[in-house]
Amino acid sequence: MATMRDVVFVDGVRTPFGRAGEKGMYWGTRADDLAVKALQGLLERNPEVPVERIDDVGIAATTQQGDQGLTLGRTVALLAGLPQSVPGFALDRMCAGAMTVASFMGSAIGSGQYDLAVAGGVEHMGRHPLGLDADPNPRFVAEKLVSSEALNMGITAERIHDRFPHLTKERADRFGMNSQHRVQAAYDRGDIQADLVPVAIRSAEGWSMATEDEGRRPETSMEGLAQLKTPFRPHGRVTAGTSSPLTDGATMSLLAGGDTAKELGLQTKMRLIGYGFAGVEPEVMGLGPVPATEKALRRAGMSIDDIGLFELNEAFAVQVLSFLDHFGIDDDDPRVNPWGGAIAVGHPLAASGVRLMTQLARQFEQRPDVQFGLTAMCVGLGQGGSMIWENPHYTGKKSAKKSKG
Repeated sequence: MATMRDVVFVDGVRTPFGRAGEKGMYWGTRADDLAVKALQGLLERNPEVPVERIDDVGIAATTQQGDQGLTLGRTVALLAGLPQSVPGFALDRMCAGAMTVASFMGSAIGSGQYDLAVAGGVEHMGRHPLGLDADPNPRFVAEKLVSSEALNMGITAERIHDRFPHLTKERADRFGMNSQHRVQAAYDRGDIQADLVPVAIRSAEGWSMATEDEGRRPETSMEGLAQLKTPFRPHGRVTAGTSSPLTDGATMSLLAGGDTAKELGLQTKMRLIGYGFAGVEPEVMGLGPVPATEKALRRAGMSIDDIGLFELNEAFAVQVLSFLDHFGIDDDDPRVNPWGGAIAVGHPLAASGVRLMTQLARQFEQRPDVQFGLTAMCVGLGQGGSMIWENPHYTGKKSAKKSKG
């Protein structure tokens, strides 16, 4: 990206994330309406954007059916009130859907084909559970290309524990607990709410507003986590306390060419340095961010030591721990998920990549001592994605207060 046109992250928002299922706050809300609300919120926050100049709207979803199908980028753009001249598309790379849309839009902008683009994602796991109506080709198992257990994300996490015995259940429990506590601390400071778009919701009690993430458990303790069942394997190590919950929600972001942002007077929250995607064994899909990050760093001519903030998607605690161990980073390093992560706020699959970006951008504003940050995540069926960003607020001066986490 260094020899290309500058690509900047102008802004990002998301709906509050809800617990999937009949008891979740979005049970009576359509998936596409969640995406519409997120897009409208993004545009309302940026009224100086000439909507007719948006070159494309890409919205990712993993299970593209029903109210989560029908080329979401196009339908959501129309429902949100964008001109008919603005095209749109849908994309699926499972958990890294929105991240992939953002990287592709960044490439289009960097090469001069686009000036402004919207990248987002939505997942209503209550209406559309992962794998619903999927029909995996029998050759995967018959020809031993992929173990049948590779389609169960919890078992893939157990297999990382198997492969790396030093990644103990106790370490995973402590990471899960800290995620809950850090998210609550960020809420107490008002850091997370700033980028949430309220959503009107309907239940048996009537209408109300969703204004906060529903799945948080700030009371989490090591003693409580030790008592949880291991649903994926008898006497296993992965529990609900060290896994991201099934989640409903939508995210949306605006990317632009650096020159376009300057022309239109748009804010610049981050600059894209580069990205990488990589494949790994599907049976241990959680290892995917490691080669993806190595690829992104190598292409950017950087090392892991250049990264001052990490936003790593917490599909499972052990998955993040495997990444940290590989790069020699402590479990409780204050650079890593300083405001907690998906174990606490939730992981609406294809939407999560833009949540990571939005949160990193907000942290950049508070951390002018940090020059570079990284967003990374694992992907079902054995993939990983990673994006490197530069902080436009960087001053080169060391901060007296290293972290607010």
